[in-house]
Amino acid sequence: MKKLIFVFLLMISSLNLRSQYHEMGLFLGTSNYIGDVGSNYYLMPSNSAIGIVYKWNLTTRYSIRFSAINSSLKSTDYRTNDLNRFGRAYSFENNLSEGSLGIEFNFIDFNLHDSQTNFSPYLYLGLSYVRFNEFYYDSSTIPIAKPIEYGKGESLAIPIIFGIKTNPSPYWVLGLEIGARYALTDNLDGSSPKADINMNSYSFGNSNNNDWYIFSGITISFTFGDLPCYCKE
Repeated sequence: MKKLIFVFLLMISSLNLRSQYHEMGLFLGTSNYIGDVGSNYYLMPSNSAIGIVYKWNLTTRYSIRFSAINSSLKSTDYRTNDLNRFGRAYSFENNLSEGSLGIEFNFIDFNLHDSQTNFSPYLYLGLSYVRFNEFYYDSSTIPIAKPIEYGKGESLAIPIIFGIKTNPSPYWVLGLEIGARYALTDNLDGSSPKADINMNSYSFGNSNNNDWYIFSGITISFTFGDLPCYCKE
């Protein structure tokens, strides 16, 4: 992760800082998790999510984007059509913090020079660093297994975000987006605890599939800095 950030900073430092236009704002939305506990639906918001978003608009099509989002992922086997999961009755709430860095691509020129309101769908691709609580289920607390926390975990995740944005004013931009994150871990739900927790005794579910989580919501960002000129010389 440190190497990736260094590469991005190196790319940024080679550009003319005085010719860029910046955005800083909030992400307000919801979160849901997809894994070995609870529902298999891809979009079933279970908790609120809040964060900050920064964009460095390099052209009318490309921006470097950084975001930091915090949410509590929640899921329960009582919200599923799978009878096996329903009978197992696992549930959890896991505090998750994500920092993400990548490139946002506008499908239509989003030129902030225009006096008219602009609209554009966009796609974001990058890499995320994730911190979360690690736990396992203590089946001795029958009839309902209790999640037992034993530390903090960290992982990388691959975000894919689709959205649409507009600038009702020259001073701020409004976006609506949904983003799926493929975590490079299978333990957001406690299904694959560390080996020193006796993994064979407490692991469950499909160990070949990692967990996913989704943030959906709105972004409200305010523009600042010198407006770049996208015009041809």
